[in-house]
Parts: sequence; C-alpha cells; structure tokens
Amino acid sequence: MADETLFEFLHMEMVAHVYKSQKQDEQEPTKCLAVLEGMGFRVGQGLIERLTKDTPTFKDELDILKFICKDLWTNIFKKQIDNLRTNHQGTYVLQDNRFHLLTQLSSSKQYLEEAPKFLAYTCGLVKGALSNLGINSTVTAEVPIMPACKFQVMILRT
Repeated sequence: MADETLFEFLHMEMVAHVYKSQKQDEQEPTKCLAVLEGMGFRVGQGLIERLTKDTPTFKDELDILKFICKDLWTNIFKKQIDNLRTNHQGTYVLQDNRFHLLTQLSSSKQYLEEAPKFLAYTCGLVKGALSNLGINSTVTAEVPIMPACKFQVMILRT
C-alpha cells in the first residue's frame, strides 16, 4: 500500500511541477499535457520491455491489449482494467471504474475539468508500451463520472 501512495504522490507532484514550470506560456494546457504524455511514453516503453522479456510473442493486437489490461495495469495500479471493448477495426476502449490517479480528487463534478491533466501521463504510458510492442496508436482519455475513466486506443494503420 505504501508504494501505491508514493506513486500517487509522485504523480501529483509531476503534474504540479509541469503546470507550474509552464505558467508563462499562453498555450499552457496543451503544452503541459504533451509534456506529461511524453514522460509517460518513455516510462511505458521501458516498463513494457521489462514486463515482456520472458513472455512469448503475442498472436495479434488483441492479445497485446489484453496484456496491457492485465499485466501492465496490475504492475502499475495493483488491479486489472475493469472492462476491455473493441470494434475489431482497431479501436479499443479500456475502462477503469475506480482509477487510482483520480481518487484523490473529489467524486463530484466540481473537479471534472481538472481530470485531463491527471490522465495525460497514463495515456502516454499506454502509448509508449504499445509503441515498444510495434503498435503505432493514439490514446485519449475521458471521464464519464469520477473516479471512473475510459482510455480509447486507436491503432494507426500505415
């Protein structure tokens, strides 16, 4: 439990630091989200490399997404994704009904507009993990109701 608290505290401090350091810039929110996503991207690349070193190769992208939902999520957030959906055309929705990085915020709608800055790092994390497994993607997040969130992964075909 202590490591979860430390991770949540580190994440809050990263968000605060990025937003504080970008204060003079007029495009602050967009730039800050990009910085946080970039940080998560690099961590996701390294983490997935370590987690998959003894794993047999994956059959398809659905297997890779299942690995992200089970193993990667469990290693980071100590629980699996609650729901994985796909349209079988390259779009996946990962739903976490009690996302740890949003639980420190109030459950009311009052902080709903603050949620994106607490999700950018995780979007980058998933995107970096997928990138290291050979999948080019875009990852976005939305918060239907606090502290639940949905991460939408769109596979980019070349």
